[in-house]
Amino acid sequence: MLIEHFKYMQKVLFFNTKSLEKEEFRPITEGEVGMYTCGPTVYDYSHIGNMRAYVTADILKRILLQDYKVRHVINITDVGHLMTDEDNGEDKMEVAAKREGVDAWALSRKFTEIFWKDFSDLGCLPPEERPKATDHISEQIELIKKLEKKGYTYQIADGVYFDTRAFPRYKDFGRLPNEEKGKARVEENPKKRNQSDFALWKFSQKEEKRQMEWESPWGVGFPGWHIECSAMAMKYLGNHFDIHTGGVDHIRVHHTNEIAQSEAATEEIFVNYWVHTEFLLVEGKKMSKSLGNIVTLSDIKQKGYSSADLRALFLMTHYRTQMNFTWEALSGAKAALSSLLSRLAGEEVKQDDEIDMKTLEEFLSLLNDDINTPQAFAHLLSFVKKKEKGEGRLATVAIMGEFLGLDIITLLNEQKKEREEAPEEVMKLIEEREGLRKKKDWGAADMMREKIEAMGYEVSDTEEGPRIQKK
Repeated sequence: MLIEHFKYMQKVLFFNTKSLEKEEFRPITEGEVGMYTCGPTVYDYSHIGNMRAYVTADILKRILLQDYKVRHVINITDVGHLMTDEDNGEDKMEVAAKREGVDAWALSRKFTEIFWKDFSDLGCLPPEERPKATDHISEQIELIKKLEKKGYTYQIADGVYFDTRAFPRYKDFGRLPNEEKGKARVEENPKKRNQSDFALWKFSQKEEKRQMEWESPWGVGFPGWHIECSAMAMKYLGNHFDIHTGGVDHIRVHHTNEIAQSEAATEEIFVNYWVHTEFLLVEGKKMSKSLGNIVTLSDIKQKGYSSADLRALFLMTHYRTQMNFTWEALSGAKAALSSLLSRLAGEEVKQDDEIDMKTLEEFLSLLNDDINTPQAFAHLLSFVKKKEKGEGRLATVAIMGEFLGLDIITLLNEQKKEREEAPEEVMKLIEEREGLRKKKDWGAADMMREKIEAMGYEVSDTEEGPRIQKK
């Protein structure tokens, strides 16, 4: 990677949910960063809202690689995440396994494989560790035993729970209201001491045999969703580490619970910096199966867009701004990326190319300021428009692209291959269209464009001439 060999010491700032302020990043250990990202629950396909948060974490990692060795952990939740996201209902894995007519283990393998493929296709760097919850049951049991010994737990009919009132700072992170002043965040359970208390270990119901269950000191059952992340994060990064990322939907419950159980068990600060990505809406509405508006990376590709087009669209909205996905917006991102590549077509990176350091420094000053991808990406596009062809232009763009997770060289090679493989009849129509454009017969030229598009190719008109791309 180019960025690992490019050292440009600048301040890295990002918004810390913990303090609600933009802070300069300072690592616990000089030259090293420990970062944990909440991974998927592998009962179904991850949608593009999920993927947006992983792209945010990926760009943050790329920024940090300028100056640090980053140990990044992304977990796989393959048990214990209940239908309500809290402590009620059935396990999502068990429900989905019944729906698919397969066992829960096979379901986990299927959707874990699909997730990592989508993750890679979006240009995300592989994490250093990718632990699965079901491989770390013993660590979770040990963590619960620590909490039990310190007096933070109690047991009721359906499981072992964390007593939130025993941890005075419980409401601080999520700025939660007192339960008597506001509506409880979880469904009523009259057996719990406090409605904010959460399950550390759930018991298997005697009337129904679960596929995923384990022996424990408290009885046969399975871990709660929250304890899994704490146990895995601390195993690979230690009791106290630098950065935890995820979606804003995790702040008030999942991440609040992670902090409480981790700090109660260790009596240490759990995480210094919390980075959260805002919601992604579809056509102005929250994604949900009931509305039928769930969009996956597979859906994107089936409509003729690439994973790079989607990543470019993510870059155009700041991670802390709610994003509204529309197909028109995705078409705009595709057009912007296609135009960028068309302007760079025919250029090559040479060993003696001089990097435009002034442009790169300006780019990084934008990106390092709270992961400001919209301004950084706009700076890249502006540079390509203004800078003369050659003179290290492509080499400079390649480095900027790598920070954003866009492999410009590979994308150029793919575009070149598509042009070379275009059928002769398509190339003939493009030549005819150029003749019509020179005559300023715009109506006939537009009709020719429609014929070309009907054959599965798109035409971009650039200063260097027409460029084609397979749809």
